[in-house]
Amino acid sequence: MSPAAVAEADQEPQSSHSAAESPHPAQRIGVIGAGASGLCAAKHLIEVGLDVTVFEIGTQVGGLWCYMNDSGRSSAYRTLHINTAKNVTNFRDYLFKDDVQRFPSHEDMHAYFKDYAEHFGVMERIRFNSEVAELKPLFEPGKEDPKWEITTVEGAKHVFDAVCVCTGHLTKPVHVPMFQDDFKGTYMHSHDYKEPEPMVGKRICVVGIGNSAVDVASDVCVHAKRCVLVARSGVWIAPKMVFGVAFTDLTDYFMKPWVPSWLRQRLVKFLVWCVHGEPTKLGLPPVTERVHATSSGTVVNDIAYRRIDVKHGVERIDGQTIHFTDGTSGEFDVLVAATGYLIDLPFLSEDIVPRANNHIRLWKRVIPPEWPGLYFIGMLNVVTHSNLWAYEYQIRWLREFILGNAATPSIDEMNRDNDTKDRYIAKEFKQTIRHTIEEETVRYFPELDRALKAARRRAARR
Repeated sequence: MSPAAVAEADQEPQSSHSAAESPHPAQRIGVIGAGASGLCAAKHLIEVGLDVTVFEIGTQVGGLWCYMNDSGRSSAYRTLHINTAKNVTNFRDYLFKDDVQRFPSHEDMHAYFKDYAEHFGVMERIRFNSEVAELKPLFEPGKEDPKWEITTVEGAKHVFDAVCVCTGHLTKPVHVPMFQDDFKGTYMHSHDYKEPEPMVGKRICVVGIGNSAVDVASDVCVHAKRCVLVARSGVWIAPKMVFGVAFTDLTDYFMKPWVPSWLRQRLVKFLVWCVHGEPTKLGLPPVTERVHATSSGTVVNDIAYRRIDVKHGVERIDGQTIHFTDGTSGEFDVLVAATGYLIDLPFLSEDIVPRANNHIRLWKRVIPPEWPGLYFIGMLNVVTHSNLWAYEYQIRWLREFILGNAATPSIDEMNRDNDTKDRYIAKEFKQTIRHTIEEETVRYFPELDRALKAARRRAARR
C-alpha cells in the first residue's frame, strides 16, 4: 500500500468500542449476501462483538467475483481482471499476497475473498444455499425498537435487530427491447457472456462503451469474422498502465480532497490523452458530459488495428441486419448488449424502499431515512479508488450508529440531504441510470466523516 493510502486509512471512522466492551454484545445483525460488501460488513460487525448471520444464495463467497457462481448472479467472464491495481483494491486491513498479479483476475479475487472470510471468522457465520425470499419490518417506526424478519425460500424465519443488505447492483441486466426483440440472431446481455470460443468466426455487434462492453469486444474480435462496438455516448478510455506504472497508482497522487474536482478531472483527461490521444480520433463520439470512465488495456489497440469497428448508434434492426445511425448496415450473427444493470431487491417491498431508474434514496448511500435498523452497503459506483475501499469505509461508519455511538438526524434532515445529493448528481454527471449511484471517494469519504462527527455529537446530547 502506498504511503498516501496508509495515511488515508488512518483517517477512517474508528469505533470507540472493542469486542469485549461493546454495549450491545447480544445484538443480532443479519447480512444478506456473501460477496465483497457482505463479507466486509460481517467482518467489521463481528469484531465489535455483534451476533452476525450471513445469508448467501449460493455455495460460494465472493459474489460476482466467483466465475460461474452457482448463485446465478455473477457477471464474471473467463478473462475478467479488476480495473484498479491490487494496492488500491484490497481491503486495507488484509492485503493481497505478494505473488498476486498487479491487476488481479477473478480467480485471484475469489481466492482473496475466501481467505479474508476464513481469516476473520466470517465463514462460519454464513448460511449457504439460503436465498432470502422476504425482508420485512416487525415494528412501527418511531414507536417501537427495530425488528426485522428475514424469511428464506425454504420458509425459515429469522428475526434481527438490524439487517445489512449487501446484494450489489450488478445482477439485473437492462434489456433494450429493440435489441432483445427485433434481432433474430443470437442475442445476449453481457451478464451472460462467459468465454470467446462460441464467437469464433462470427459477426458480432457489441452495444455499449462501459468496461464490460470493451472487454467483450476485445475478447472476441481477434477470432471474429467482424466485430462492431456501438458507442452511443462519448467516454474517456483510461489505460491500465502509463509510464511503466499502474494508471491508478499515478492518479492516486492527486485524488485528494484538497485538490479541486475540476483539476482532478483535467489531470485524468491529460494522462489519458498522453496515452490514447483524443477519443474522437478512435471514432468515438465526443465527450460532452461527465461520465464514468472506461478502463481497458487493449481496446484502443484493437480499434487502431481495425479488429473493432466503432459505430455511434443503432437506428433499427431488421432480422439479423443492424442499421447504424451513420447510414451503414451489416449482417450479424450475435448481438451483445452491454447496456447496464438495475438495482434488484426482489425480497424487499418497494413500499419500504422505493426504486426508480436505478435510484434508491439512502442517507449517505447507506440508511433509508424512514426505516431504522435497515442498512445498505455497496449500493454505489465509485469514480476514484476501488469499490472495496468504499465498502470498508461505509461499514466502519455505519458501525458507529449500530453501536449507539452516533445518532442519525431527523427524517426531514436526511431527506433534505438526499435532495442535495440528487441535485449534485444531476448537475455533475450525464443523466443515465448508471450515474444515479455515482460517487467520488475523494468527496464521499470526507462527507461521511463530517456526518459522523455531527452524529457523535448528536448521540452525546441524548
